[in-house]
Amino acid sequence: MPAELETMGGARFIPPTTMTMTLSIIHYPHPTLKYRSRPLVRVDQRLKDLAAEMLDLMYENEGVGLAANQVDLPLRMFVANETGERGSGEELVLINPEVERPKGSESQQEGCLSVPGVYGQVKRAKSIRLHAYDLMGNEINRDLDGFLARVVLHEIDHLDGNMFFDRMSDASRRELDPLLDDFCTDFESKRSTGSIPDDQSLAEARQRWEVDYTGLKVTA
Repeated sequence: MPAELETMGGARFIPPTTMTMTLSIIHYPHPTLKYRSRPLVRVDQRLKDLAAEMLDLMYENEGVGLAANQVDLPLRMFVANETGERGSGEELVLINPEVERPKGSESQQEGCLSVPGVYGQVKRAKSIRLHAYDLMGNEINRDLDGFLARVVLHEIDHLDGNMFFDRMSDASRRELDPLLDDFCTDFESKRSTGSIPDDQSLAEARQRWEVDYTGLKVTA
């Protein structure tokens, strides 16, 4: 098992936060969607349960990928299945994913579970080399192309705090502005009623997850 990713056990165990939660998909412009996630340094049963719940949400919402940022978790992990159907295709849970060797480019329409109903043409590499870990700490090195490569690149963008429309041309992005403005209005309405916490509370919650799973050290 690589030194940078350890499963729960032994001296590396850190008592987890006492927070309990049921995951839900957050919508633009929630601050966690713009937050660059930190690499995980350990995996425990709770993280595996979160990954399973993320897969459930992905299928329920007819998606092919879902990043931890999209469920308000600042953890470098995403789930995917290019078929979008449970029991069909390959189900992936990828930790600390990185890509290299991008080749070619093509433009295709993309959408996002965090902006349902919004679509746009995005240019991405045709093929990539993926490096990641699974939930058992096993290293993954694979060459990907076609739609799966696009799904992986889309989800890694999320982990870096980027949305698909951030990659669109200014002119194409402006065409989406009225739809995105509706999401902003809805967000502010929910925040005004207290159903979405303020930025400071969200930042404190993210930090608790980072202390548990990314090795973040908090100094006084």
